[in-house]
Amino acid sequence: MSFLALTGQILRKDFRIEVRSREGVNTLLFFSTLLVFLFRFAIGSTETQVREAAPGLLWLAFILTGLWGMARTFQVERENDCLEFLRLAPGDLGGLYLGKLIVGCCLMWATELAILAMFGLFFHLDMWPVIGSLIPVLILGTVGFVAIGTLFAAITANLKAREVMLPLLLFPLMVPILLAASRLTDLGLAGDSLWAEAHWLRLLIGFDVVFVVLGYLTFPFVMED
Repeated sequence: MSFLALTGQILRKDFRIEVRSREGVNTLLFFSTLLVFLFRFAIGSTETQVREAAPGLLWLAFILTGLWGMARTFQVERENDCLEFLRLAPGDLGGLYLGKLIVGCCLMWATELAILAMFGLFFHLDMWPVIGSLIPVLILGTVGFVAIGTLFAAITANLKAREVMLPLLLFPLMVPILLAASRLTDLGLAGDSLWAEAHWLRLLIGFDVVFVVLGYLTFPFVMED
């Protein structure tokens, strides 16, 4: 099986599972709504307090909901020993990684857009005028997060303490993404150009490239173990 064929098979399988069960999307939306609702009571109600806290809270909500999504990426494969069959898939297992990466990104982007809408509703912020500036940040930040999360989800899939190990492995590497994405989100919400602090943008792009390539190269060895 070719690289692209394996990627396509994984995409079709995972999207079909999500469409039929809707468990992942519904759980992510419920959890994200609960987070935004709690954040509404955790900070003050003044416009200044909301404006200062918004970037960090947004990305905290993205990361926490995404963490559950990453854990579920290979949890569904453990049922009926599907993970063993994936290990035996012919062809380049990097295609499996790419398929999981694309599915994870799509689910997170859908959730992030819903979080932005709920954030604007609960905090009385008009997100529509700045959505064009926020979308590039969402794309770049999500790709980096899912690239690492997919790899570590595969590493911890068969561990008994995988619910603990996944965040322990993932969160330290997420610091550059959180710093860069939060700052760029702050610029976007203020209506400023992202290129005003281009070094953060370059950091996100470089982070994505490095970890997507690293995940692709190491994923076959992870699956062998």
